[in-house]
Amino acid sequence: MASLASIHLGTPFLRSPVSLRGRSTAGGGGGAAPTRPARIQAKIREIFMPALSSTMTEGKIVSWAKAEGDKLAKGESVVVVESDKADMDVETFYDGYLAAIMVEEGAVAAVGSAIALLAETEDEIPLARSQAASSSATAASDGPTAAPLAAETPSPPSPLETAPEALSSSPPPPPNFSPVAASSAHPASEGGRRTIATPYAKKLAKDLKVELGSVAGSGPMGRIVAKDVEAAAAVAAAATVSTAPPKSVSNSSAVKAPASPAIQLGTVVPFTTMQGAVSKNMVESLSVPTFRVGYTITTNALDDLYKKIKSKGVTMTALLAKATAMALMKHPVVNSSCRDGKSFTYNSSINIAVAVAIDGGLITPVLQDADKVDIYSLSRKWKELVDKARDKQLQPHEYNTGTFTLSNLGMFGVDRFDAILPPGTGAIMAVGASQPTVVATKDGRIGLKSQMQVNVTADHRVIYGADLAAFLQTLAKIIEDPEELTL
Repeated sequence: MASLASIHLGTPFLRSPVSLRGRSTAGGGGGAAPTRPARIQAKIREIFMPALSSTMTEGKIVSWAKAEGDKLAKGESVVVVESDKADMDVETFYDGYLAAIMVEEGAVAAVGSAIALLAETEDEIPLARSQAASSSATAASDGPTAAPLAAETPSPPSPLETAPEALSSSPPPPPNFSPVAASSAHPASEGGRRTIATPYAKKLAKDLKVELGSVAGSGPMGRIVAKDVEAAAAVAAAATVSTAPPKSVSNSSAVKAPASPAIQLGTVVPFTTMQGAVSKNMVESLSVPTFRVGYTITTNALDDLYKKIKSKGVTMTALLAKATAMALMKHPVVNSSCRDGKSFTYNSSINIAVAVAIDGGLITPVLQDADKVDIYSLSRKWKELVDKARDKQLQPHEYNTGTFTLSNLGMFGVDRFDAILPPGTGAIMAVGASQPTVVATKDGRIGLKSQMQVNVTADHRVIYGADLAAFLQTLAKIIEDPEELTL
């Protein structure tokens, strides 16, 4: 899958009716054929919904970075699209003018369908809008192709929803703002609604620690633009200066403990794009014959190593991913995959995907070439991937290139569980919590050791029980003697 920089909107132009009439007139006079092609007088291009991942069948328009009539330069961000995995800024492939928006913010369109028209010159904008209106009328007669999700639930004129970041530093909404839901709500799950803001406004809000849910948008369709965020930041700064210390504490506690968003029991809530993708993948996984093998690993040495290098930014997730990658080097069949049911591939790279729960869904950021990267760089990369995942800014190659998956619920105290095999991979390992356990030592004494349970789910078409047993034995040796992880 191409990276963001290579994802562009735009297709070969469509000749306008004016152009076609001119060509017809030039060639229909009964004389000799013209010696040169008719001059194209107008170029109006359809902007299509791009395929941002291999599993994406439709996309949701999060926000238009440009308004109708705005001039666009090649490579400029024009729209933010929510795929089944992330929100992505998508660039235009041509210079021109955004003549007509055919799919509004909050609506869904199939991959490959037209979402806007791009005119080459400003004079062609009226013609493009006429074509857009004609297309809309035709689509309406055949049945709707895009359904605005935000319209399903009554909402204020500006359908805002708070973002999950920076709650404690957010100012209370000014009196003239519409009330908004608390930040504990899932950004992509409250009736399918989400904050509508330009990409730059979102970045600015994060830098200035402004709660987007408390900002009233002044852009088209209530979209939040940069000046709205700057104004909100100024209001927050003024409120901080003018508020007395005792009152400040009171206000702070009020912000930290907002009322829970009302959930109407018994209502039916449609899947978000990401939830729909997860559902599809889980159903697809049922067609693969899988089996499970569990193993108990002593973690005292790994815990001691973690304590020594934690201050250097090393994470336990990176340690587990590194140990897994080193074990996979010795057991390549466990890192293989079967996609067609007739053959399997020994993957040339060891890319460890790690399941991460985010607001509104689940995603698996990938630590690529985990066997070749040192533990310190791997930890830095992991923190970067998690931040991007929570902001829904992962690029396709950062979440769809995994060859082996880790799912860790140990931080929640879960001692053991089974994981569902992601389609297109050979195995996934579920990691439980490391817990003090009374064990018998080799010399016959009773001792106390920290142990964790791991359970691997594998594709039985490719991987057999003996393969997993040998892999888990190797993994246990690496974790129980982990000094090699820091080399």
